Amino acid sequence: MKLLISLLLLSITVSTPEWHLDFNKAQQEAAQSKKRILLNFSGSDWCGPCIRLRKEILSADVFNTYATEHLVLVSADFPRLKKNQLSKEQAKQNEALADKYNKDGKFPFTVLLDASGKVLKQWDGLPDETPERFVEEIKNMVNAGN
Repeated sequence: MKLLISLLLLSITVSTPEWHLDFNKAQQEAAQSKKRILLNFSGSDWCGPCIRLRKEILSADVFNTYATEHLVLVSADFPRLKKNQLSKEQAKQNEALADKYNKDGKFPFTVLLDASGKVLKQWDGLPDETPERFVEEIKNMVNAGN
């Protein structure tokens, strides 16, 4: 019984960071909080590797714990199903982000940026690694002063 209660409390204490949709606001937050930006391009309702990335890495407790303290998260989604369509304004904003950071239209495509928008690292496709290793790569880039 104590183990069950401990697990419940642990699951509650891991906060889920907010995924921003507005890149400009995310940049402002990153500058004020001195955090890096993690921008994820996804096809949330049609791209199998995108769905796996979200489920296996970006929803993992180790990622969420690190991201809450050190990252500003931005989602640039490109859904295809009519029921998941974005507003015209959001679709236009995501297209502009793709024009700047994902010219080849790859999915999933994840970019680590500094607050000014400078690319520090890119992940093309589903990373073939554990959530712990993914977080370690981000930490290495942040700790290297990039």
